Amino acid sequence: MARAQKDIISKERILDKAEALFAEKGFHAVTVREITRAARCNLAAVNYYFGNKGNLYLEVFRSRMIPRARRVQSGFRDALSAEDETSLSGIVNALATAVLKGPLTDDERLRHSQLMIREMSRPGLATDMLVDEVIKPLFGEVAGMLRPFLAEGVEAERMMLNIASIFAMVSYFNFARLPIMRVTGQEYDDPFKNRLVEHIVQFCLTGLAMNMKEGA
Repeated sequence: MARAQKDIISKERILDKAEALFAEKGFHAVTVREITRAARCNLAAVNYYFGNKGNLYLEVFRSRMIPRARRVQSGFRDALSAEDETSLSGIVNALATAVLKGPLTDDERLRHSQLMIREMSRPGLATDMLVDEVIKPLFGEVAGMLRPFLAEGVEAERMMLNIASIFAMVSYFNFARLPIMRVTGQEYDDPFKNRLVEHIVQFCLTGLAMNMKEGA
């Protein structure tokens, strides 16, 4: 096997194992020794490809987390473009559909959610990257979509809080699947996900009602 191909395989294996450990334990609780043991490599390999644990952590977000987030965003845009006419309910529906029923596998969804929650609950090395490359651009895009339906006097702060509330609700139903299944007695199958999307849309529309234009 050519050296370049072996390098790619070794680097990807380290990223895979590091991502799983960071998602499970968080950046501070994971040691480089754990990563090298899981990836069946030595410390020199981590240093060669990434330099240190911090750079490895950032690369997990840069090459794994952010591309997944962009796939979900593409799913959101695709779901919205399938609508005959853009509406407030259609925007929320497309977002909830992309997250709950979208392109990520169950394993990807779990890692993605765990990494996001750990980084947001204890802001660290990757927070600026997440905010600048994922959260702010998406919030800005959704704000532009919502603006035509909202009253003229809705200030920027309230707009951002409205969007954050929608994302918080969608994210919770995506991440907290086990407790939701236990309290409802339902499996997370497609019919239940459809009902969840409908619930999220109705709940969010009620919350947005005080900011909406007449007749919107």
